[in-house]
Amino acid sequence: MRVKLLAVLVLVVLSGCALPGNPGAFDTDRELGSVGDYSHDDVFEFDTSDGLTEAQLEAVKYRSMARIEVVRGLKYERDVELEVMNRSEYRDQRAAGTENASPFRNELWRGAFVVDGETDVDRAFDDLYGDSVQGYYVNDRIVIITDDTENIRINRRTLVHELTHALQDQHFGIARESETIDGLRAENGLLEGEAAYVPTRYDRRCGDDWQCLPDRHFATASGEALAERPFNVGLFLSIYVPYAEGPTFVADLHDRGGWDAIDRAHANPPRSTTQLIHPDRYPDTEPVAVDIPDRSSDEWQPITDNTGDSDGTDGEPGTETIGEATLFATLWANGVIERPLTEGAAEYSQYNYSHPATAGWAGDSVQVYRHVNDSDRTGHVWRLSWESPADATAFADAYRRLLTNRGADSVETAGDGIYRVPDGDPFAGAYRVSVTDEAVEIVGAPTVDDLEGVHATESGVKRSLEPAVTRGPASPPSPAVATSIAEPAATPHTPADG
Repeated sequence: MRVKLLAVLVLVVLSGCALPGNPGAFDTDRELGSVGDYSHDDVFEFDTSDGLTEAQLEAVKYRSMARIEVVRGLKYERDVELEVMNRSEYRDQRAAGTENASPFRNELWRGAFVVDGETDVDRAFDDLYGDSVQGYYVNDRIVIITDDTENIRINRRTLVHELTHALQDQHFGIARESETIDGLRAENGLLEGEAAYVPTRYDRRCGDDWQCLPDRHFATASGEALAERPFNVGLFLSIYVPYAEGPTFVADLHDRGGWDAIDRAHANPPRSTTQLIHPDRYPDTEPVAVDIPDRSSDEWQPITDNTGDSDGTDGEPGTETIGEATLFATLWANGVIERPLTEGAAEYSQYNYSHPATAGWAGDSVQVYRHVNDSDRTGHVWRLSWESPADATAFADAYRRLLTNRGADSVETAGDGIYRVPDGDPFAGAYRVSVTDEAVEIVGAPTVDDLEGVHATESGVKRSLEPAVTRGPASPPSPAVATSIAEPAATPHTPADG
């Protein structure tokens, strides 16, 4: 399923550096809302219609920092350096650093029906980000990516968002603990949610309290480039959940206990995207551990390293947790459910990731297998735990509709619950779907005959395995430490055919 979007995705990351001529930290005894020679109530007279000069950008930065201090009630401990980079230079840097994904990651995303078997996962991430990144944070500086380095244009909310990340970094740190897809999305939801919530409160003061510069958007050249090729909506929705659901999650925390509640959350971040999507489940409802018993034949072995750093044949199996948000993205991108729209005009995002087919998620685990005589042949076992048998059945029914939408046929002679996506489809292969009480088990393999080899239906268990912690990143390596992605400028309400 493919959708073409005319969109500008904004990826920005931030940190702090010392003021020019002052290698030390800021004076924390200074008045809140006064940074360097600038105050939160300063009025600028310069014209920005043709973009900002470097001096004007610096002034805007410091005034924005002063205003964020007033909104957030925290002081910056050090400065934040700003740098401008030409887009072509950034593309060259990113292309030079991109390698093919590991067999584990390729099979994982193929098994989730997000990135097809003909596309390398890391290349898919690179396509998603390559023409859309507007900035990033590395080595204590913000790098702004622009097509015009002479006339600097920056979106006000983007700058405030970036600077909020810098404040987070200085007070709480922005390193994430989790190494699973779902865990990283959840922790990013706190970081990105706060970095979107602060600009909203900032904007409320523009006009009556503060003179604010026009909230200009970036040039659409990169969006036009996106429109020239298929846009992986499932991958985007998986990545975007921290920015869609994070702000509402943070607003809920603020309603519960003000900024103190958000401060505490940095020490105890959300552990699953379920907690982002359903804030009432934070902090008490944590994901359950899901075991995958190894019932593979001698022809199939679990891949033990999902980072691609070894041959993946020795040691404990690497596993991954996909989570509720990416499950939602999977079903939506494959035409099972409609676009995640919030009713009415949402304050923070028009996306809503809650759906009956995925809302009962309690935990999941994916294990990838490789054929011992042909390393290009891979399969997977995906076990999902649900809050009730009804929730398990609802997801299994939705997943079967996904298979049907892909043109899959039920293979009656092979047993109940076995489907085959025909050759010619990029997700071609065999899939077995079974439901037992609160559990759903999905097995994927190149052919129907391979299903038993990857994971036998009988209890001839070779060995029982505890799920290992994922050691690799859930998305391609990038210079970003904390990121922000802006919502697409235009998105069809339902996925297009094709």
